[in-house]
Amino acid sequence: MNWPLVPQQVMTGILNGGTIALIALGIVLIFKASEVYNFAHGHLVMLGAFLTWWFAGAEERGGELFNLPLWAATLAAVAMAMLLGLAIERFILRPMTGQPVLAIILVTLGLAQFIEGGASILFGAQPKSNFPTPFSPSDVIRIPFPGAFNDTIILKQSLVASFLVAAVASALFILFFQYTKTGLAMRATAENHDVAQGVGIRVSRIFALSWAIAGVIATVGGVLLATVTGVSLNMATVVLIAFPAVLLGGLESFAGAIVGGLIVGLSQALVQASRNIEVRNSAEIVPYILLLIILIVRPEGLFGQKRIERI
Repeated sequence: MNWPLVPQQVMTGILNGGTIALIALGIVLIFKASEVYNFAHGHLVMLGAFLTWWFAGAEERGGELFNLPLWAATLAAVAMAMLLGLAIERFILRPMTGQPVLAIILVTLGLAQFIEGGASILFGAQPKSNFPTPFSPSDVIRIPFPGAFNDTIILKQSLVASFLVAAVASALFILFFQYTKTGLAMRATAENHDVAQGVGIRVSRIFALSWAIAGVIATVGGVLLATVTGVSLNMATVVLIAFPAVLLGGLESFAGAIVGGLIVGLSQALVQASRNIEVRNSAEIVPYILLLIILIVRPEGLFGQKRIERI
């Protein structure tokens, strides 16, 4: 282990984990509301980033018709994502009600491929490095830290800003879910569909709202990723990192998704501090190794609920 790099990697890992945690929240939301494993969530993240890039003025694909500032382009992309989430629930998943879980999972996988194909046709398959961002690569924050490399921790301003936005978005989402009337209805639906319907809650409307909110979360997460890495079809693979975070924290826990995202980001960053090149190159599999260890000890995850069924 290259110890002088550890403080730098710890900070970088936590900041990266904030965006992972936000994306993981969207996965947990869909599962809690409808018990659907949404394998298309990563593609919604990618599509949200592409839509923002387009609304912000992508000349090669007609975006110059809009040429919006980043905040306005993000709001426009969020509106589109909400409509897409409503359409997915109404026309794709609602007809699957009562079907086996495996069939619904396969539908989300098919939806992921459909979104990827549509994005490549509409926006092109080449990565976009011209995503609008208020920060340049040279904008950094230097923090004195004795024992670190050169006694300084260097953080990109774009990464710090992404973490702060992810933290605020996560806090607003949890407050909405815990303290609003709509959030209470969503919590009741997540607990038991039949009981919720019995007390007058329109479960189908809650499902639609959950998919709309998940689209918003995915878009915000995609924008945060894009400000750091640019836009590409490969952004969809973030779901391969978010799912271990969800399972680490527990499939039904929002707090678990946040903690799991931070743990995954931190574990990947710490591996990068190794002196061994082969170990550093294995950073992508570290979340799965960690997940395997946690699930052996606690199968429901760190914050998951252990359900006991009486026969």
